[in-house]
Amino acid sequence: IIIGSGPAGHTAAIYLARANLNPVLFEGFMANGFAAGGQLTTTTEIENYPGFPTGIMGPELMDKFRGQSIRFGTDVITETVSKIDLSARPFRYWREDQENEPPETADAVIIATGASAKRLGLKGEEMYWQSGISACAVCDGAVPIFRNKFLAVIGGGDSAAEEATCKQRMICFSTILITIGLDLTKYGAHVYVLVRRGELRASKIMAKRLMNNPKI
Repeated sequence: IIIGSGPAGHTAAIYLARANLNPVLFEGFMANGFAAGGQLTTTTEIENYPGFPTGIMGPELMDKFRGQSIRFGTDVITETVSKIDLSARPFRYWREDQENEPPETADAVIIATGASAKRLGLKGEEMYWQSGISACAVCDGAVPIFRNKFLAVIGGGDSAAEEATCKQRMICFSTILITIGLDLTKYGAHVYVLVRRGELRASKIMAKRLMNNPKI
């Protein structure tokens, strides 16, 4: 079985199905607050994925992933696996709301549950998510509404630093702030990096790039 329905999960499903291994993919039902397809279903236009020279919307791309998995024979189940026991073979797993029922079993399990952005719970955060607040500078920084604007990146690690040099009145949440900051400078007028301490958690080389960038 495959647990997860993002690019990694569907890539695994396609390879397994083409090998006639009859994969079963649990795409989840609003697992961690995301629709089937993962974080890309909350992203607007994707311009850095090969094969789409004019870009493609995140949900559309994930629909194509899903369709390709099904085409080769993947059994896609729109339910969430909420519990798993990997202590002995066959592996045991339970679907959501069936945790007290006898488990189902699998000889092999691929866990491709991805990640989710760590949000701050700010007032207006939900309203402006993907409309001024983002967790991916590379995904959203080039969108016209952010061009030549003042942007803020919240965090102080490598990701944040890189994104900062990518975007500039968009807000980005990232635990790897340096990456974000560097990406944002390509598009925004100025990037403010907001950290809790008087120093960055990023690697020395990334922190140096951030501190030496006149737009940050």
